[in-house]
Amino acid sequence: MDHKHFIIHKPYGYLCQFVCELKSKKLLGEFYDFPAGTMSIGRLDEDSEGLLLLTTDGKMSEFIRSKKIEKEYYAQVDGLITDEAIARLQEGVEIVHRSETYQTLPCKAFKVETVPDFPQRRRKIRDDRHGPTSWVSITVREGKFRQVRKMTATVGFPTLRLVRVRIGDMQLGNLDAGEVREVESFVVGD
Repeated sequence: MDHKHFIIHKPYGYLCQFVCELKSKKLLGEFYDFPAGTMSIGRLDEDSEGLLLLTTDGKMSEFIRSKKIEKEYYAQVDGLITDEAIARLQEGVEIVHRSETYQTLPCKAFKVETVPDFPQRRRKIRDDRHGPTSWVSITVREGKFRQVRKMTATVGFPTLRLVRVRIGDMQLGNLDAGEVREVESFVVGD
């Protein structure tokens, strides 16, 4: 069987699925006529945006979701993130996952000095009068439910906007929100 592979810039407000009982939810099928059996590789929650890989190949999905592949996120956080908070993120922090305390693995994290040039969201993040925000890059090899959001909150800087910019060697680049591209294969490294 010839498998099909796709990359998409998942916009804010969409679920990473093709069916849902709730009629009010926005689904990925609105963007492209995907073949039967297409699945998202990993998830981005409804409030998150960015690079999402889709495939009809279950083995490829399993490999990319493994701890072998890095996933990089840009998080806009409430306040001006400190060097101490960055250091804590790099070391790993305790979060709650499925009602249990979980210690995240050490990760790569750094301040993003230049505000990323992401498309404006339909829904405004917040008003400037509520104080400054800053951006941080966080690269993990694991993917617990809402992990990056929980990590930034743990170090005192709640996430206001979260955008996945890279999976392995695959980059979000200049893909527009909602844009889908079919690709021959995924270049993810190991």
